[in-house]
Amino acid sequence: MKELFDIAISIVNLPLTVLLGALVLYWILTTLTGLDLDFFDGDIDMDVDTDVDFDARANLDVQDISNTEVKKEEVLRRRGKLNFFQVFLLYFNFVGLPFMFTFTFFVLFWWALTMAGTSITHSYANDFGFLFFFGSILPALLITKIVTKPFKRFFTNFNNKGEVALEFLGREGVLQSAISGDRLTTLEIKIQSDPIKVMVQSKNGLPISANTPVTIVNQVKNKQIYIIQPLNH
Repeated sequence: MKELFDIAISIVNLPLTVLLGALVLYWILTTLTGLDLDFFDGDIDMDVDTDVDFDARANLDVQDISNTEVKKEEVLRRRGKLNFFQVFLLYFNFVGLPFMFTFTFFVLFWWALTMAGTSITHSYANDFGFLFFFGSILPALLITKIVTKPFKRFFTNFNNKGEVALEFLGREGVLQSAISGDRLTTLEIKIQSDPIKVMVQSKNGLPISANTPVTIVNQVKNKQIYIIQPLNH
């Protein structure tokens, strides 16, 4: 046990050990206190066709529970419309599931692979060990993608508080980003003072400028994408 501890706090493994410990503390705090620690709050605005199955809550809110079903071929076909970071997030399930959920799995596998590699080669205390540190990133991402994929079905019909999906039609909010045509963006609405973000698209593709009060008037069939129009239109 002492040898394992020494390896974990070695010069190569210490950064991941500290990060993993911080994530464990994060989950303990959010579980026991319900604190909404939105370290990675942000939106992903995408120009995509509506035949892509994006979940209504596809953004980077830590507490958002979503089910962004983006097939590999769809992402590859639209690589010209999505930047590298967006493709990366989609492909490795950092958008299709709560960000911190996927991120925790990734760090856990990265730490485990680095620990195993440096332990077997006894390189945890020298520069050679950093080859395992950086070389384990891609394998950890691939394992994370495989392990987290089954959880998408579990999270499909739940919102950010773990409740059954709510009715969004008729809800109002203020659009933060201008949209038109097939462009998608997120809209924050409040239900019983609980902020929830949904993916939205302009009705009939009409342009809507930023900071415009809007209302949700419809939903794309079989998709978690909602149609909006200016309030009092």
